[in-house]
Amino acid sequence: MFKPLIGITMGDPASIGPEIALKAVLDPQIHEICKPIIVGDAAVFEQIAGLLDLPVSINRIYDVNDAKFQLGIANVFDLDNTDLNQVKFGEISAEAGRVSFESVAKVIELALNKDLDATVTGPINKKSINEAGYHYAGHTEIYADKTGTKKYAMLLVEDNMKVIHVSTHVSLRNACDLVKKERILEVIELLQNGLISLGEKNLKIGVAGLNPHAGDSGLFGTEDDEEIVPAVAEARNLGFDVEGPIPADTLFSKAATGFYGGIVAMYHDQGHIPFKLTGFKWNPEKKQMDSVKGVNITMGLPIIRTSVDHGTAFEIAGKGVASPDAMVLAIKSAVQLALNNK
Repeated sequence: MFKPLIGITMGDPASIGPEIALKAVLDPQIHEICKPIIVGDAAVFEQIAGLLDLPVSINRIYDVNDAKFQLGIANVFDLDNTDLNQVKFGEISAEAGRVSFESVAKVIELALNKDLDATVTGPINKKSINEAGYHYAGHTEIYADKTGTKKYAMLLVEDNMKVIHVSTHVSLRNACDLVKKERILEVIELLQNGLISLGEKNLKIGVAGLNPHAGDSGLFGTEDDEEIVPAVAEARNLGFDVEGPIPADTLFSKAATGFYGGIVAMYHDQGHIPFKLTGFKWNPEKKQMDSVKGVNITMGLPIIRTSVDHGTAFEIAGKGVASPDAMVLAIKSAVQLALNNK
């Protein structure tokens, strides 16, 4: 049985990233389906393993061929690049930003060189990344830049909810200006490609309107009629099973039942809020998330990239209470994509 080689970034060393990466590679079900390699500083993982008393042996490697795939062993492609004295749990710093960026850059390099079958990213802090001098809005933009990709989009996946975005990390004011026919058509195609890659049989796509009531015939804005309607019409002519624009306040309740195989959201929060309502469960007594489910997939890249769909969780970093569930799901999705890519 083919087991794809999966590269996992450590995320921000001041976050829960290293903890959930280690916990995920210690999961027996992960070893059954793939060969996981963490990319980052081995010293960071030795520190977190000791602090949390995790039953793991860190295997430092400098070539993927030196990895030992055995339960209880975490293979770390060692970048040896962190000054641990400058990194404190829960704190933003240029040092944390630099090493987390270098982990991402290395995993991309390894995947482009065909040393990895897929990549999975842990959470990073955008401010730390920028303080280190790397001016990117997030992982998606780093991957696009490093791979020379011009047409790409963020796809969120959790059970029946599969949501792709026309725009992501821009202001709401600017997001409205990015609602253009050509971009919407491009994203519809990326979504269908993603659904097929994930083995989804339902290829029916629902496209959200931008304005309240999808503009209500121009009463609340003209973007729906002038940009979204023509994009959907052209997509239908090209053979896509797509409908819209549909008012966003009703679209997602239908999507949650599996009526649509996937949804096109016009901007970040339009897609993220309903998505996270289904996958994230807040515990008011513990004042933390009990469940954080959801996978972020970057569509359009020449390599496979999935990610957890949660942030750095600085408030619980280093406490040993972080759930690896989202990381496990991200790895499983990467494996599925890698197998379907063969």
